[in-house]
Amino acid sequence: MVEMETQTEVHEHRHRLFEGMAHAVAAKGYADTTIADIVREASVSRRTFYEHFSTKAECLIALYEASSRTALKVLRDSIDPQHEWQTQVEHALSAYLGCMQQNPVLMRTLFIEILGLGTEGLASRRRVNREIADFMLTVVNGGEAGRKRAVPLSPGMAMAVVGGINELILEYIEQDRVGQLLELVEPSSQLLRAVTEAGA
Repeated sequence: MVEMETQTEVHEHRHRLFEGMAHAVAAKGYADTTIADIVREASVSRRTFYEHFSTKAECLIALYEASSRTALKVLRDSIDPQHEWQTQVEHALSAYLGCMQQNPVLMRTLFIEILGLGTEGLASRRRVNREIADFMLTVVNGGEAGRKRAVPLSPGMAMAVVGGINELILEYIEQDRVGQLLELVEPSSQLLRAVTEAGA
């Protein structure tokens, strides 16, 4: 029973530190955010921070990857193999963008501030983008529904589509339009259709 409580506390502290990081970075930017800012926003001690993370960069990357895993789960859970891939992709985009739309504070942290970490942040972003591109390949190329395309979407083009969608999202973040991210479902779907039709 004691072990269960300890695990619960660990989970709670990490969640609070993630929230504290997101709010502190949204208010001050990553470069100006200090560990004191993070623990104040999280309402935990500095000691608690160091029990979980060695640096603020490690905390930001952990936040980025945890949030990205949640978004990927939303993508995967939105798929219905009974539908054609075009419909599956539209449902997935709606679920994905809708999930992001619900947390505007986190969006700036995930899409902009992560790049401030240099090579380490870029590598983390690449890993996440590759997972999304792999998911796209599975859906578009018929792996989920058992239907194969005559000319499969290539990994490079899937990554290009992910990059294009990310740029659309970045533009909305910069314009303070996170609350309208669902408007991007249609242009994102059009981009993917254009790429797949060009290769057909």
